[in-house]
Parts: sequence; structure tokens; C-alpha cells
Amino acid sequence: MFFISFRRVMLWMLSAVMLLLWQTAFAGPILNRIMERRMAQQQDVIADESGVSRQVSLPAGARIVRDFQYGTDKRQRMDIYLPWQAVGAPVIFMVHGGGWRIGDKGMKSVVENKMNRWVPKGLIFISVNYRMVPDADPIEQENDIARALAAAQGKAATLGGDPTKFILMGHSAGAHLVALLAASPATAYKLGAGPWIGAISLDSGAIDVIQIMQTRHFSLFDQAFGSDAAYWKKASPYHELTAQATPFLVVCLAQRRVSCPQARKFVDRAVSLHVRASVLEQNLSHKDINQQLGLEGSYTDAVESFMGSLDSSVMRILKDRRIP
Repeated sequence: MFFISFRRVMLWMLSAVMLLLWQTAFAGPILNRIMERRMAQQQDVIADESGVSRQVSLPAGARIVRDFQYGTDKRQRMDIYLPWQAVGAPVIFMVHGGGWRIGDKGMKSVVENKMNRWVPKGLIFISVNYRMVPDADPIEQENDIARALAAAQGKAATLGGDPTKFILMGHSAGAHLVALLAASPATAYKLGAGPWIGAISLDSGAIDVIQIMQTRHFSLFDQAFGSDAAYWKKASPYHELTAQATPFLVVCLAQRRVSCPQARKFVDRAVSLHVRASVLEQNLSHKDINQQLGLEGSYTDAVESFMGSLDSSVMRILKDRRIP
């Protein structure tokens, strides 16, 4: 009996040693690679949004109004990039990403190529900051963007802009906030903003928040949206979508599993409500969908085609390739 028990113990110990060796040699590296890949994907969602402002060079004749204040918090500021002798200029109102917790209005990926493309043509470009998680949840951030929009519209005429010709634009978490406002403009109107002509979502961080939270997701979504299903619904552009939504373009990534399916579902629902909406699918990374907008090419051309379709004066400016 002792001999049998001893043999069983030895076999168990040998099995344990072999399992440990296998985990060390194979499973450990495999699991590490899986975790590294998931971390890389999560970091790609907040790529290049480190929260450190980097100065960009202004085009000839352009000027900037830095840190225009729309609230008392230090994050409630915006930068306004102005073309030479603006008169009744349309305005692009840009909201940065960063997983709802980091990012900055001065990031080169947020500003540089877009500002260099559109400001010399005669558009005003505004880049806005807002409070971050954990100081403000996404719905409070949406309210910040609405207040910033109201302040920018109020300031526009004195800077040569047209307060009725704003185009909202956002990337990642900023795209979620823009989509949330565009889906139900009443929120912005209650906080003093006036109508805008359209919105562009650059790979939204979340379109159907309920679906995201009920399936496998990155931890940054838990940090932003918590565990309350009722809150998820209020913070979900898909569920907040109304027939009063403004026209919008949803740019999605072929490389990201959930990006285009959620974009198409959102647009399909908008169209069913007789809201003008379309999807633009791009074979770019999450970072490049932001950074490459403004560079010459079919991607920028497609976005500008949507922008020009919103207003004849925008179309005229974008088609004029001369630099003022």
C-alpha cells in the first residue's frame, strides 16, 4: 500500500514538474504574447494621446487664440486657429481622444495636418480640451463639449467665423462624445449651443455602449462607463439617437473587429429615422485615422466631400486649392 501511494505521489510530482516546465517553456510566453497583444490593442485605442501638449507650426498668415476659457476648470479651454482675414468662415470644432482619461487639444496628431490643410483655405479650426475621468464621466464630458461649443459659437463672429456653420469632429473617445451630441442635439441646445451643420466621427471609442459593456472589452471602458446599465444607455450614441440628429459621417476601421459593424448599425438606425448619415470605411490604424486626415489622398478627399455637401460655402472653400 505504501509503495502504491508512493508511486502515485511520485507520478503526481512528476506531472506537476512537467506541467511547470511546459508553462515556462510554452504557455508562459504564449500567454505573455496574448496579454502583450491585448495591451497593445488597448493602447492603440488611446494611441498618441499622452496628454502632453506639443506645439505645431502655424501656416503663413495664420494666428492662434490659445486657451480660450469656457469654464472654470483648467481643462475647460480651447485653442482657436484663425486664417488670414477670416470673414464668415466655417468652423471645424475638433474633440481629441484618449480613452476619456488622457489627451490634449495641442497634440500634433489632433491638430497639425487638419489645421495645415483647412486654415490656409479659409476655415477656422478649434481644438478643445475637457475634463477627464475620474474627475468627469463621459456624460459630464459631453456637457463640457456642449458648453465649449456654445462658447465657441458665441465668440465666432468676433473672430471672423460663422456661428451657424460649425462642423463637429472627434477622434476615438472624442468621436464618441461628438456622436453622442450629434445623436441628440437637445443636450447641447439646453446648455446654450446653437445648431451645427454636421458631425464627423473618426473611429468612435463607443457607439453602442451597452453592447460593448455586455461583451468582452478593454478595462478602460469599465473605468469610463462603470457598471450601471441605465448609465450605459444614456452614454450610448446608438441608444440616444433621435430623428433630430444632425447629419453625420462615421469613419470606421477595417482593421478593428467592432469598428465598422457598430458604425453600420448606427447609420442604419439613423437612416431609418430619416437622418442623413453614412459610413466611410478605411484600411488604416486607429492612430492614422486621426493623424492622416488632412494629408493629400483619397481619405481626406472623402471626408471633404461630406463636409462640402453640408454647405455650399464650405464646398466652395474646399474646392478652391489656392492658399490665401
